[in-house]
Amino acid sequence: MTGGRSGRALDWLNFFTANVQTGFGPFVVVYLTTQSWTEVQIGVVLSIGTATMMLCQVPAGMLVDATPRKRLAALVAILCIAFSALLMVIWPSYLPVLGSQVLHGVASCVLTPAIAAISLALVGRAHLGERLGRNARFGALGSGIAAAVMGAVGAWFSAGSVFWLTAALTIPSLVALAAIRGQTLHPPPVQPVAGVTAHEGGLRTLLLDRGVLVFAGCAMLFTLSNAALLPLAGTEITRNAGDYANLVIAACIVVPQLVMCAIAPWVGRLTESRGRRLVLLAGLGALPLRALLMGIIENPFGIAAVQALDGISAAALGVLVPLLAADLTRGSNRFNLCMALFGLSMGLGGTISTTLAGAIASWVGVGAAFAFLTAAGFLGFLLAALAMPETREASTLPAAPQAATGAP
Repeated sequence: MTGGRSGRALDWLNFFTANVQTGFGPFVVVYLTTQSWTEVQIGVVLSIGTATMMLCQVPAGMLVDATPRKRLAALVAILCIAFSALLMVIWPSYLPVLGSQVLHGVASCVLTPAIAAISLALVGRAHLGERLGRNARFGALGSGIAAAVMGAVGAWFSAGSVFWLTAALTIPSLVALAAIRGQTLHPPPVQPVAGVTAHEGGLRTLLLDRGVLVFAGCAMLFTLSNAALLPLAGTEITRNAGDYANLVIAACIVVPQLVMCAIAPWVGRLTESRGRRLVLLAGLGALPLRALLMGIIENPFGIAAVQALDGISAAALGVLVPLLAADLTRGSNRFNLCMALFGLSMGLGGTISTTLAGAIASWVGVGAAFAFLTAAGFLGFLLAALAMPETREASTLPAAPQAATGAP
């Protein structure tokens, strides 16, 4: 069950919002460089944008939880992203660009949980895994296509044209959002679960929940290992691939997107049929294996092939972050707050990753940096294997075979 006509509209909402978000990736650096910005200036505004996203994760999650109008929250977030893109290209001075980055960071923190909440309200908890798999598939398609189109537009016209295109792509995003009919959305009722009343379950309760803490730790270790892997490998690819370096790096980006697009819906169904732990261990286990192989393999095209493992991890985590948040807040109105805590954990891990791996590579060597990233990924897998409980409802588990009793 994926939601009928409104479900198809949600597919396209994920596709076009991924298009829009792609414009705020590496294209920001390219554009500001063409505007004669220094590396220090670019680094400062990007760091402030990242810090904004980290600081706003929890407040934005609480905001989306508090409002019953999830579509309105998504609408405002999309409009803010469009405005931030226009501000970037129309007025490329320091303060307007800084404001653009801050506005984009806040809007992104609202948009992601709003789309997850719409997904939950559309299909319910029982079918959420499959729905999230479709979200991940269309998001991956949107990101991959947008990266290619925006790269071509930036090359043929100007670096600033990427942001005009980004703003324009918010229009089909709004059309897709409008096509999601309000009468098809049924937010799950808040009911007492295991002695927890509807008025309990705030931030403090989440921070004391074993499942929340364990998965937050896994998420932080995952991004601690993952965030620096491709940049670190990119340095080695540039040394070894020569004129083919850009082609190989492009392949390293596209390959996992294709894998994620292919398997994400199946991953979503697997979480429903076999449980969350199996998918979580597969996604986390693929990361240290990938880090180990990237540290060993010297052939640039071999590294691009290893990137297929990133598609497995991305599909698993893309489905599981909102799905586990829904599981762990069952019976309370804290779904988006829980998602925000997971997002904050991942942001912290990613922030530490690139700095620490770069320092290790400079002081000790690249091999030591890959070893550190492999160890961090393995610790995340080990934490999940030893401490993460199965969060799927017992009523949805396959019935265990019963021994014959001899009764007629």
